[in-house]
Amino acid sequence: MRVITGTAKGRRLKEPKGTDVRPTSDMVKESVFNIIHNDVEGRRVLDLFAGSGQLGIEALSRGAAEVVFIDRSAAAVKLVKENLARCGFTARVEQTESLSFLERCGRFDLIFLDPPYDTKLVNAALQKIQNIDILTDGGIIVCESCRETAISPLTEPYRVFSERNYGKIKITVCGK
Repeated sequence: MRVITGTAKGRRLKEPKGTDVRPTSDMVKESVFNIIHNDVEGRRVLDLFAGSGQLGIEALSRGAAEVVFIDRSAAAVKLVKENLARCGFTARVEQTESLSFLERCGRFDLIFLDPPYDTKLVNAALQKIQNIDILTDGGIIVCESCRETAISPLTEPYRVFSERNYGKIKITVCGK
């Protein structure tokens, strides 16, 4: 895993040990940032289910104003902090249950949702984001899931902009 571009371009990130955290491949990460490249700089970003923190770190490298990293795992939080230090970034990193965090987090311009694939957390998080309405007008949500995961219908003003498959992985970009 490495930072693809920006101020930390080429920095290697520590990878998680074991199978509890499944990092986004560099190819998928590059595709995600090709889709949203104009919507990162100066934005407030949430990396929910942060894992290694690589999506939020890539956003920081590309000029995001602020990134908040959330994960319930102490090992993941430690890994995010180590990866931030490797890149020379500082950010808020919190160990907490992701869905409950949404109830007290404020608003974001860009949200990354990459929960464990064997859960229904991507749809639960999308539902909560809509209900609480934490996405700014014109904001974007990037969801990573397994290809077979159906994204639940969204309610106006939220909508799905695109779905793209990369092997067994599906990237769904939505927002308002």
